[in-house]
Amino acid sequence: MRFKEKIAVVTGAGSGIGEATAYRLAKEGATVVLVGRTISKLEKVAANINEEAVKPRAYCFVADVTNSAEVEQLGAYIEKEFGDLYVLINCAGGSRKSPILETTEKDWDDVQAVNLKSIFLVSKRLATIMINNEGGNERSIVNVASLSGYKAGSHIPHYSAAKAAVINFTRALAFELAPKGIRVNSVSPGFVSTDLTKEGLKNEKFVKSIERHTALSRVGTSDEIANVIAFVASSEASYMTGSDLLVDGGWLIM
Repeated sequence: MRFKEKIAVVTGAGSGIGEATAYRLAKEGATVVLVGRTISKLEKVAANINEEAVKPRAYCFVADVTNSAEVEQLGAYIEKEFGDLYVLINCAGGSRKSPILETTEKDWDDVQAVNLKSIFLVSKRLATIMINNEGGNERSIVNVASLSGYKAGSHIPHYSAAKAAVINFTRALAFELAPKGIRVNSVSPGFVSTDLTKEGLKNEKFVKSIERHTALSRVGTSDEIANVIAFVASSEASYMTGSDLLVDGGWLIM
């Protein structure tokens, strides 16, 4: 119960790593605000969380986190309904495949926006709520980066660039918010089975390639990433800020 009676916000909470993280935080006592663009997905996650809880643990808020006006509405909602915030998990993200020479300006801007701009907007707005309350180093922001921030992925130049920037933005934000008692870290998953990767993982040749290039010889799960995110967000990691934790099954050591 590392998050008992604490308010947490998870963006991209409708599926994948965001969904798994929301479950994990709620299981450990947090009241979780699920943020995403599709209400049906959020409501399904909230219903599953609340079904197992004595009292409601999950609430839904529909927002496009690349839109500053909608992020402002999210901040106002948190202030009005809860008045405080301990944990922010920036998990919204996405990609599309295209070689550099075929990548359009719109493709570039869209991928940068959902993976990088969203973290800037949400962190900037919700950090003000954390700053206005006390709590030592119990307040924490965790940004979801990627293995692609370390290596050039095939036909994902915009995604690789955005995730590398997330890692360094995390460091910059950690430096600025440390005097305010807010820790900021990132987690970089390797190949994980999610809704966004399920089509690719249907390709047996692709899966075999991942297994050959991963020390643990398998694809990861959303729950495994959520476990690490929960640790980094908790007070057990109270002396950790500005760090990136690579959770890639040993891809980079091969």
